[in-house]
Amino acid sequence: MARTHVDEIIAAIDIGTTKICVLIARKLHDESIEVIGIGKSPSEGLHKGVVVDIARTVRSIRAAVSEAELMAGMKITSATIGIAGGHISSVNSHGVIPVKRTDVSATDMENVLAAARAIPVPEGQEILHVLPQYFVIDRREKVHDPRGMHGVRLEVQAHIIMGATAAVQDLVTCCEKAGILVDDVVLEQIASAYAVLSDDEKELGVGVLDIGGGTSDFAVYQNGSIRHTMVLPVAGNHFTNDLAIGLRTTIADAERIKKEYGLACMGALKRNELIEVAKVQGGNARDVVESADIISILEPRAREVLALVRDEVLEHHLHSYIRTGIVLTGGGALLRGMQLLAEDIFDVPIRIGHPRIEFSLPESLDNPMYATSYGLLLHKVNKEHDAHMQSIDAPLVKRVFETMKSWVMDFF
Repeated sequence: MARTHVDEIIAAIDIGTTKICVLIARKLHDESIEVIGIGKSPSEGLHKGVVVDIARTVRSIRAAVSEAELMAGMKITSATIGIAGGHISSVNSHGVIPVKRTDVSATDMENVLAAARAIPVPEGQEILHVLPQYFVIDRREKVHDPRGMHGVRLEVQAHIIMGATAAVQDLVTCCEKAGILVDDVVLEQIASAYAVLSDDEKELGVGVLDIGGGTSDFAVYQNGSIRHTMVLPVAGNHFTNDLAIGLRTTIADAERIKKEYGLACMGALKRNELIEVAKVQGGNARDVVESADIISILEPRAREVLALVRDEVLEHHLHSYIRTGIVLTGGGALLRGMQLLAEDIFDVPIRIGHPRIEFSLPESLDNPMYATSYGLLLHKVNKEHDAHMQSIDAPLVKRVFETMKSWVMDFF
């Protein structure tokens, strides 16, 4: 494995519906990383993870990048970005090929994955990634890395993720207009999992629910590989909008009330306070509400998000895959009482996922809202550790993806 140069710089951009977060890190000679720049700006121009206004999105990216560059004392020209949104879908697929020689080669693995990705794709969608779950040689035991093993028939069970071609192109275009070349695109719930899950959790079975501003992203792991993914178009912005309507206040004041006084369930209320609320008419008009009134608005929405994920678990028989529980992350996980409510709904252990501090990380990043951006950095480092990684990506946004290698082959 080649040693990295002490001054190699990597960057990650989490382009969310409510915020743009940029991290700049220095890769050290021992293959650890040191975060040297942090930038954050309100996200404008996106709706549920999809670009709806390129000019405003570009301005938001530039603002966050400039802040991170100022802190790092250097300019960046490329970055890894995350992708989410309601256009993301997934399906499990099976592939079978004959082994060309007596022992399985990397080429055989590529070919069987190509067989697995030969599925009907809806119009306007492209296959983004093919994630191998396990391989089988001659109908024997499941294995994760069959290279060098002997047999005549190779099978793979793979998880295929699809997305809208236009949605990815728009994200790449916004970054390029902001002066940043995209060197990799990663599904956001995978990035979050990099940051908040332990290897033991991914081996034994765990779910990770990233509650962002525009979407809630769910992924299930077992035996070290991904088993299921889903994207819900319900997330933090819905909580804010519910408060604005229910309290007849402004969006800005609803966001403030959510952060300062919000609770996801009545069981988390310790003291019923009186809270001043700005009236939507503007001016100096104020109103007074009780904490219980706020919870009565937030709890139904919180239950809806968690119940939709629970229904997905039941529908796809995923309960046996989440033996160690579910990890909540993203900005929505900061709503007090969410962990308590999730424990009641799922009846499994629940914890709040903070980025695992593997390397030098500023204390300010020890927050679930930074899980995706930190995970994007970890993905970049882990991918470069594996020189044998093969590309299994579709020719989506070809001028970008031709130079990319898939992060899905990390365990090869």
